[in-house]
Amino acid sequence: MKNPIAQILVSAVLSVLIVAAGLALYDHTVIRPALVIGMVDVAEIYRAKETEFTQLLTRTTLEEDRQKALLMARAFAQRLPVALEELPRDCSCLVILKSAVAGPTPHTLDLTPLLRRKVDAP
Repeated sequence: MKNPIAQILVSAVLSVLIVAAGLALYDHTVIRPALVIGMVDVAEIYRAKETEFTQLLTRTTLEEDRQKALLMARAFAQRLPVALEELPRDCSCLVILKSAVAGPTPHTLDLTPLLRRKVDAP
């Protein structure tokens, strides 16, 4: 018959390894992603589009160009909410306004360029 202390020791070591693997998996899949915060400067994107729209309207007197500018503004107004909804899925993180962040951390991502690409995409 085997030594009962050796069996208990092997069982304890296996239990510790299984618990450690479970904790590592939990940390990797639940805890660390929850620490990431995405921030986005919607006001900056809005101001840039507003400036672009205003320049388009003031540069031209042709009705065709004015209609083009209005279509551009309408498309932006439709794409912005959709793009904002997609951001948390894209980064697997909480997304907040940049103005709500008191100071960046190593776990803070600036998602403004990604939002700009999504809004500017045709």
